[in-house]
Amino acid sequence: MKKLHYFLVDVFTDRAFGGNPLAVFTDGKGVPGEIMQSIAKEFNLSETTFVLPPEDAGNNYWVRIFTPTIELPFAGHPTIGTTYILARERMFEQSPSGTTTVRLEEGVGTIPVRIEWKDGAPAFIEMSQPLPAFGLRFEDVETIAQVLSLEAEAITAPGLPIEVVSCGVPFLFVPLRDLEAVRSIRLRLDVWERVLKNSKAANVFVFTKETEVEGSTVHSRMFAPASGILEDPATGGASGPLGSYLVRHKVFPGRLEFVSEQGLEMGRPSFIKIRIEQNAEDQISGVHVGGQCHFMGSGHLEIDC
Repeated sequence: MKKLHYFLVDVFTDRAFGGNPLAVFTDGKGVPGEIMQSIAKEFNLSETTFVLPPEDAGNNYWVRIFTPTIELPFAGHPTIGTTYILARERMFEQSPSGTTTVRLEEGVGTIPVRIEWKDGAPAFIEMSQPLPAFGLRFEDVETIAQVLSLEAEAITAPGLPIEVVSCGVPFLFVPLRDLEAVRSIRLRLDVWERVLKNSKAANVFVFTKETEVEGSTVHSRMFAPASGILEDPATGGASGPLGSYLVRHKVFPGRLEFVSEQGLEMGRPSFIKIRIEQNAEDQISGVHVGGQCHFMGSGHLEIDC
């Protein structure tokens, strides 16, 4: 029997039972992928990560990310939460300057992650995501409205496109009129399976400019039943594409920094900071997503592997 130690952390929050929970196994060496997948199913969290030695000696670690049903090439809250645990456990050195940058290998490539320290502890963690790829636009508003159990006017009112955007993982962005529309969503799996399940638009991200919490820019929800996640309380992998969408379509003209509040309908308030950079030609040249984490505890599994 092999004893596998894990840590639990709530990501994109500064308090217990907020944000998105994550299990991090800091020593995944020698654990077969099928066992990793079974452990993720056992924990039944949005994601579980396993930390391994890097394939490139110039990087710090290789991180594998699993939902209860599939392995992901990239995800935001697992990257932020795993980095927090690595920093908390002193699995890399703290920079004397007050910030440290580590390089994590994931399925989409190497992800730089910056840690800000306060009183010797990791206080804020920000990842750099791949530059956005803008994909398919959906003109069939009525069908997307059916998926969400909404009237079409709730989608057409903002005057913005329904569009797929990816910074490593594609999401279908659906702008909505107001908080009432966001709160009233009931995902119809029968319509979703028929229209979106086998497409690059399988992950559905909705947002509105109307917010609940002072300091937030947008209010968001994300549905990913194809990954075994009916609803996600905080989605870092979608927040970079969200910021890119907001900048490209000038939803907040001249603004490049945003805060997405998510998970409020689930009772897990999450606050994700998004920072977009542009070059002299107004092209997006940098995508950064960050937030705080709250340590919840640790334990171990005994596995025959």
